[in-house]
Order: sequence, then structure tokens, then C-alpha cells
Amino acid sequence: MILGLDELGIFAAVARHRSFRKAADERGVSASALSHAVRGLEERLGVRLLNRTTRSVTPTEAGQRLLARLDPALRQVADALLDLTSLQAVPAGTLRLNVPRPAARLVLAPLLAHFVAAHPRIQVEVVTNDGLADIVGDGFDAGIRFHESLDADMVAVPIGPPVRFVTVAAPAYLAARGMPRTPRALPDYACIGRRFPSGHLYAWEFQSDGQPLRIAVQGPLVFDDDALMIQAARDGAGIAYVYEMQIADDVAAGRLVTLLDRWTMPPSRFFLYYPRGRHMPSVLRAFVDFIRADDRAAPSTDSGARAATPTDTGKPRRAGRGGAGQ
Repeated sequence: MILGLDELGIFAAVARHRSFRKAADERGVSASALSHAVRGLEERLGVRLLNRTTRSVTPTEAGQRLLARLDPALRQVADALLDLTSLQAVPAGTLRLNVPRPAARLVLAPLLAHFVAAHPRIQVEVVTNDGLADIVGDGFDAGIRFHESLDADMVAVPIGPPVRFVTVAAPAYLAARGMPRTPRALPDYACIGRRFPSGHLYAWEFQSDGQPLRIAVQGPLVFDDDALMIQAARDGAGIAYVYEMQIADDVAAGRLVTLLDRWTMPPSRFFLYYPRGRHMPSVLRAFVDFIRADDRAAPSTDSGARAATPTDTGKPRRAGRGGAGQ
């Protein structure tokens, strides 16, 4: 029996994601088309590969055995095709990136228009994800995270300018509540919390006499989005801990005031990361060369010690091959 790579790849995508919808998004087709293809494959093989309910899709024992053999084979085929793309005089194809929303706004978005203008045959697909990501298993070429979130088997390339976090509040809130004198006073104030997709609530990070200081804060509002935190701070709901670049205009206009500046952690960098040892697609090579050239052209900045970098420690890290992430 001869089976096509496409139908085997469809089954592998559905089994890996355990979702027809997510697999359909990855492959750019409808979920019904994938369901029809998998059903046809099962009929040809004479065995059920997936258990389907209205809420879940899980591989059967036969499906798990097939997937275990298929994944390495399909990866070898993909690498063989990538070997051919490296021979292209002009890089072409799709570059898929997995990026946290703040990194997408602060460091990636300012580069993309220039990159695609320089490489008109490359399409960049950006998926924003503030949780932990397995870039290999989920079919991404690379991701962006803070360096301390990455496994040792990842190649990490700095991208964008250094960033740091600051503590801010509206003048009206400070007029009513007063200014906290040290980070240790923050539990007595209304603080706007940050919760990660894992459910972990972030403890704000500062430094005292060069040593890291973590403060568990509390308040009436908790978000997973920086824009909502900043808006709540503007509205006087409390104190927020956000990227300095995101509130520069608010501070200049007097809508927000920075606090506890002498305890602020030094700036750090986001990094583009990808698996070490795997064949590098030409589209990824072009992007790495582009951001390295951009970094060399930028003014030199001493980033100092590690910055406060909100990292989701609520579950095992998975930013790479079985690996790590924010």
C-alpha cells in the first residue's frame, strides 16, 4: 500500500496538536478538510488512528505507534527539502516565529517592514504566545524570549535594543496614597498583578545593594496583558510593573510617574533562538544575518546585570526541543 506524504503529515499534525482546528491553522486549510483526510487514511489502513469526541482528539494505541515512527521520518524529509532551499540564490519561503506579545511590539515589529522589503520572496508569520512554547514540536523556525528562559541546546542571537522594567503609577493615585519609599512597602499598596498562562502570579523583581529582591504584590486587578496594566495605571487603579519603552510617552506627558528608580534592575535583551545542530532554513539564515547587522549598526549599550524579566516559572520550561521558555 502506497500512502502519500501529505496525508501522513495531516495525521501527524492532528495527533501532535490533538486538535483539528490547530492543525488546520498550521496547514492553512479547513478543519473539515483535515477530518475528511484522516478518515480516508483510517479507511485505507483499516484501523482507527484517532479517538474523537466533541471536546478532544487523542491518538489511539495504533495512532500513537504510527506517530512515534512518523515524526522522525517526516522531520528527515523536511530537512532534506530545506537542504535544497539553501541552494537558492535568493532566500524564499515562510519564516514562522513564536514570540511573546511584548517582544513582538517592542523589538520585532520595528524590524519587519525593513526585513521584508530587503527580502521580498520571504513571508514572515508571527504567532504571539506569552506562555511556554516548544518551537520544534509546534513547527516554528525560531522564537524570541529572554536569554535565561532558554535551554543550552538553543542558539541565541540578541534582537532589538536593551529593555528594562519600571514601576509606575498615576499622579492622582500617588497624591491619594503617597509614594512607596522602598520595594518592601509595595504590599501596602494596590499593585496591578501579572499572571502567566500557567497560572503563576509574577513577583516583581528589584535589586538592593546589587542583590536581587523579589516582592510578592497584591491588588484589585490582575492581567496577562501589558496594555491593560498600563491603562489601569493611567486610570489610577494602582501601581504597575511594565516595560519602560511602553510608558515613555506617558511619563513625558505626566500621565504616569516612575517609582523606586534606585532599585530598578538593569536592562536586558530579548534573544531570537533556534535549535542547535538542525539544518538552518535559508529564510532563517537571512533573518539572523539581518538582525545581526541591525545590532552592529545600533549604538553600543552596556546592559549590565540581568534585568527583571517576567518569566513563567509556574510549570516546566519548554522553549525548544523539550526545552525552555517564558
